[in-house]
Amino acid sequence: MTKTNVQHLFSIPVIVAALGYFVDIYDLLLFGIVRIPSLKSMGLDDAALSSVGASILNWQMTGLLIGGILWGVLGDKKGRLSVLFGSILTYSLANIACGFVQDPNTYKILRFIAGIGLAGELGAGITLVAEVLPKHLRALGTSLVAGVGLLGAVAAYFTVELFNWRTAYFIGGGMGIALLLMRVGVFESGVFAALKEHRHIQKGNFFSLFTNKDRLIRYLKCIGMGLPTWFVIGILATFSNEFGKALGIDTPIQPGLSIMWCYVGLSIGDLSSGILSHKLESRKKAVFYMMLFTLAGSLVYLFAGIKTATGLYAISLLMGFGIGYWAMFVTIGAEQFGTNLRATAATTIPNMVRGTVVGMTTLYAYFKEGFTVIQAGALVGLLCFLIGITSILTISETHGRDLDFLED
Repeated sequence: MTKTNVQHLFSIPVIVAALGYFVDIYDLLLFGIVRIPSLKSMGLDDAALSSVGASILNWQMTGLLIGGILWGVLGDKKGRLSVLFGSILTYSLANIACGFVQDPNTYKILRFIAGIGLAGELGAGITLVAEVLPKHLRALGTSLVAGVGLLGAVAAYFTVELFNWRTAYFIGGGMGIALLLMRVGVFESGVFAALKEHRHIQKGNFFSLFTNKDRLIRYLKCIGMGLPTWFVIGILATFSNEFGKALGIDTPIQPGLSIMWCYVGLSIGDLSSGILSHKLESRKKAVFYMMLFTLAGSLVYLFAGIKTATGLYAISLLMGFGIGYWAMFVTIGAEQFGTNLRATAATTIPNMVRGTVVGMTTLYAYFKEGFTVIQAGALVGLLCFLIGITSILTISETHGRDLDFLED
């Protein structure tokens, strides 16, 4: 790789986007890790831990869905940088406030605000990096952002191991504020800057994604590609304690540890998917191959008869590697749409995928009433992989696409 290419890949916008996503993932997963100790400190009994915890998590996820639309529209109307910095400031202040919270109701409101803030980081970062890098480096650049960013999950896990839950929130918020101080030298994408001169062009119209058949199909396929990623995280890793019991594993499985190993694999996979796409000169092939790897890992997880906790955590790591096309699928989403709608699409797509977890967990609970835990998980997975594989096989290739175009 030439010196110029290295300079592009490690330019200030790429570094700030990567570090921003690191803090984003840290804060996104932090409540799940500190849920039990934080709620116990507020005097909740064991019966209330589950219901109140689920309610707070739903408030956070609702914030993500609303924030995805809000930041996406602002990204196309006001610029990528305004979203990048606005989202970081929002979730940083919300997380610092979470360190002082004393009751569950305030906790819900603060996690809702944090969710709104967390929704903007990835889409804005990927959009900015995709537009400022030369097209032959886009896959490597966006994968670098996600590969570094996803290590925030590991940082969150070990921070909670070393400090109490309130301090963990202060650290997350402090990292975000420190990141804002690094913003000097970050420049807006030239593609968006040129768009501002065209005042007659409609920018950031979220509803236009649904008013044109071709655009709607592109949008739904982009969301469909991401379903296997959150099947692995939201079902197989999150409920790994249930799958561990169903598999007859004697050692109690810790979902937090399963999620951490999954994210370790995800970080490595995201870096690998960018290299794979770059070498194959194809976004579609890279995502398809990694999706097949994830499918194989899921089948081993469910049906290979794993008998040890170590084996289950190892498969979680491998499945995490497989779903490491996360940045690539968001990149495809950014590349599918014109400059006047790009941030809206790239920011809402990953948050729509995160939102489908509610449907997945509902289906999983429904299937458990008539099937075993293993069968219920397999049925949800079957649906997710069918949609995911169909989406990636039928969507248009975007490798090397010139991003200087507009949506009608």
